[in-house]
Amino acid sequence: MKEFIEAIEKLSKKIEKQVNLMEVCGTHTVSIFRHGIRSLIPSNIRLLSGPGCPVCVTPIEDIDRMLYIAKQPDVILTTFGDMMRVPGSDGSLYKAKAEGANIKMVYSPLDALKIAHENKNKKVVFFAVGFETTAPLIAATIAVAEDKKIENFYIYSVHKLVPPALEVLVNTEELKLDGFILPGHVSTIIGTKPYEFISSKYKKACVITGFDADDILQAILMLLNQIINNEPKIEIQYKDAVKEEGNPKAVEFLYKYFKPVDSNWRGIGVIPKSGLKLREEYSSYDVEKVFDIPPIQSKEPKGCQCGLVLRGVKIPPECPLFAKICTPENPVGACMVSSEGSCAAYYKYGRS
Repeated sequence: MKEFIEAIEKLSKKIEKQVNLMEVCGTHTVSIFRHGIRSLIPSNIRLLSGPGCPVCVTPIEDIDRMLYIAKQPDVILTTFGDMMRVPGSDGSLYKAKAEGANIKMVYSPLDALKIAHENKNKKVVFFAVGFETTAPLIAATIAVAEDKKIENFYIYSVHKLVPPALEVLVNTEELKLDGFILPGHVSTIIGTKPYEFISSKYKKACVITGFDADDILQAILMLLNQIINNEPKIEIQYKDAVKEEGNPKAVEFLYKYFKPVDSNWRGIGVIPKSGLKLREEYSSYDVEKVFDIPPIQSKEPKGCQCGLVLRGVKIPPECPLFAKICTPENPVGACMVSSEGSCAAYYKYGRS
């Protein structure tokens, strides 16, 4: 660690401006806070947290739609634990469960499929949340449902694709980004090619890195070298796990079942071709084909700055609710719910 810090300090003296680097992975955000990396690097290098938490970027209207479905007769709604606590316009899934809705927390979509197999008289819905890392597992679950002829299993997909969001961020003038610390887990699936537009078109430095303190510090050093030498490219620091080609079989399998669609991101808005929806031939597993969900007027919590935090425009303490009204025990916004959320990480590690 010491050698990376010293090398970063040496390079930073060659840069006369402030350098803005953004990490776009929730696990990186937590690691940066846990290891105190911001306090270890020179003040002219600024680390910004981006929309790297899939729970956080899920809009309130999607939570509200799941609340509506959960309250329908003969429905079992299944989802990951973090989604249970995300506030909708009128409470969370936990609240709905306490009021009698049949909602179950699962650790895998295959757990949800098992529940469907054991409850053939119910419609079992899986709230599918995640990035490119988890989407292939959802595709595999649909394949198993097909093979076993389980016809009462449905998904509501709010999956997001990372590269389209990066293009929005790099064009956000107020951020003035110089480079990205790219996500390790997502990159094991998609490889480097989907990011190439960032360096070729926008001339921004990029490094895919692991999650230890040394990994992240080395990535910062690699980014500074690219910036100083004016050689923007996509580099891999996390070579033990990430290959340039990614995992072509996982990608092929993913796009066999899903197609890219425009998708709404909390705090950012609708980004073209940044979400995943089941292809028409698999639409019998799409819950929106089963339920006629009425228009829902969703509303953001008053005073919550989660959207600005997700864009890297504000840091959590700049939200008037942070650590006062909004805490991990009583989250107002999604950024305080997930362990990968910027507000939750800042609350746990960064307040001092």
